[in-house]
Amino acid sequence: MGGVMKMKNEALRDFLVNSDDTGRFIVKSLKTGHTYYVEPLDGGERIDWGDLNPATKKLEGDYGSKHKGAIKESESLITEENGFTNITTLPPGYSPLEYIEELDKKNN
Repeated sequence: MGGVMKMKNEALRDFLVNSDDTGRFIVKSLKTGHTYYVEPLDGGERIDWGDLNPATKKLEGDYGSKHKGAIKESESLITEENGFTNITTLPPGYSPLEYIEELDKKNN
């Protein structure tokens, strides 16, 4: 997750492309006016999913990385090269919205 004041136009343009698949979203704080860009990172602990064949009871049709709602860290747009500052990676299970609320309390 990261917050930014200045960012390259290409990264901003692409940030919400396929957001259903990437899980990326933007939060603008009504308290502080800060804008936060959030990317859920895939921790690699995913299970395969596809179609269950009722006759064989086997999983068929691998959907791979479609609609996973997260990205690999190597696919991140939240980088210093793209103009982001104050980049923070939260531990698994920590809500980015809760973290943003904590930042707002400190900066209010």
